[in-house]
Amino acid sequence: MTWTVAPERFDTPDAALLRRDYYDEVASRYWERPATAREIDEGLAGDGVERLAPPTGGFFVGRFEGKPASCAGLLLVDGTTAELTRVYVRPAFRATGGGGLLLAAVESAARDFGVRRLRLDTRGDLVEARGLYAKHGYGEVPAFNRGPYAEHWFAKEL
Repeated sequence: MTWTVAPERFDTPDAALLRRDYYDEVASRYWERPATAREIDEGLAGDGVERLAPPTGGFFVGRFEGKPASCAGLLLVDGTTAELTRVYVRPAFRATGGGGLLLAAVESAARDFGVRRLRLDTRGDLVEARGLYAKHGYGEVPAFNRGPYAEHWFAKEL
């Protein structure tokens, strides 16, 4: 079983479907009901994804046996700090090692940008994500933003 992770434009067909699946899952969990197609469209509209491309960041797609299975975004904050965002592994591919490979690829790209600290925020109900971050060396830190969905903050020194 083989995973690959590579930079990819956020608007390719595979990346767009992964972003849509990501938003569907996080919105559905938050609302405790399935998100509608309209709600997903509205959530993705104007979400700032265009910043996840050089020179302000990057977007990455993981594939398992060639099938699109995960994604993550990197957003530069300043010369030494970046944020990890839109981290998603499709449920069928969780617990196969792909999440760690995805994080490693983003961390490598962050280093190439000169980043020394990678940070992120997440919600309490996203327990799989919090477990992934902790497993790969991200520690909880004090809040660095006041986002409406930010309940836990993590960082890792690169």
